[in-house]
Amino acid sequence: MSRASLDKDPRDVAAMFDDVASGYDRANSVMTFGFDRRWRITTGRVLNAQRGERVLDLAAGTGVSTVEFSQAGAWCVAADFSLGMLRSGKRRQVPMVAADALRLPFADESFDAVTIAFGLRNFVDTKAALTEIARVVKPGGRLVVCEVSTPPFAPIRLVHEKVLMRALTWLGKRQSSNPEAYSYLAESMAAWPDQHQLGEIIAAAGWEDVEWLNLTFGVVAVHRATKPTR
Repeated sequence: MSRASLDKDPRDVAAMFDDVASGYDRANSVMTFGFDRRWRITTGRVLNAQRGERVLDLAAGTGVSTVEFSQAGAWCVAADFSLGMLRSGKRRQVPMVAADALRLPFADESFDAVTIAFGLRNFVDTKAALTEIARVVKPGGRLVVCEVSTPPFAPIRLVHEKVLMRALTWLGKRQSSNPEAYSYLAESMAAWPDQHQLGEIIAAAGWEDVEWLNLTFGVVAVHRATKPTR
């Protein structure tokens, strides 16, 4: 069994997700007490994909989110660098592409929007990935990122850090074929920047109108931004 470390070597991260792919969706639902679906629904509402739009769902895993984002009639493609995750989701009726977020296999200005649900923190270089994502988005296009975050209210933040994080990691390990992978996931959540810090990284990568919405007391946040027009 393999697990990644916080240096996030792409080969190690991909191998780790290959290991957990078959049970990843089930483990996610268990360890989030079913909130993962609510968070995806809210992300889809913020994305607001329209019929005829082209949407890239990056770090899409098995394509669960891609299917939901395409329900309004947008053409959505699932991209991930874990072949195991893509194979586990091949039954889903959405196009799937193996892709590295730092070297996307798409032409400039190919998409109206890009979304990343719980994958941004696994990229080896967050700012470089956000800059590369901007390359494939049309001017005026949208970025929507749903990711773990930091509860702003101190008592909830304390409970989240000291109790819930440990409980979620324990549940994930109990459900996973690779328990050590969930040690990495817990470490990556603890090391991830808060809402404001992530907003600054997004802005520094060339996006504008950056804003965010806290979900479940700020345990998760959805960031939205726009690519500047010419």
